[in-house]
Amino acid sequence: MREPNILIVDDQFGIRVLLTEVLQKEGYETFQAANGPQALSLAANHEIDLVLLDMKIPGMDGIEILKKLKEMKPDIRAIIMTAYGELDLIEKAKELGALTHFAKPFDIDDIRKAVKKYLAM
Repeated sequence: MREPNILIVDDQFGIRVLLTEVLQKEGYETFQAANGPQALSLAANHEIDLVLLDMKIPGMDGIEILKKLKEMKPDIRAIIMTAYGELDLIEKAKELGALTHFAKPFDIDDIRKAVKKYLAM
């Protein structure tokens, strides 16, 4: 059985690196995308089990990325990351099937636990 694949989508390099390091230590395979087109390309070419998706990405925002990912792969699971207080974006993302959200700056242990929980579903 293969390890779960996680796609990390964030325009901030430091956040992508941090999440990649933490999740790889947990045994997950990770992919990184800095923008929407990269995220969609990776999702099209790899079996992705879970997406960690920032909502504020220049060009194509998180809602648009999530919509397109769900069109490509309706079963894909997503956890969103937002700046504090973006309630309208959080609501839209949950309507599109996002499992939960984390406000930045987030506690990395909380993300790690959520990833484990939602991949076990």
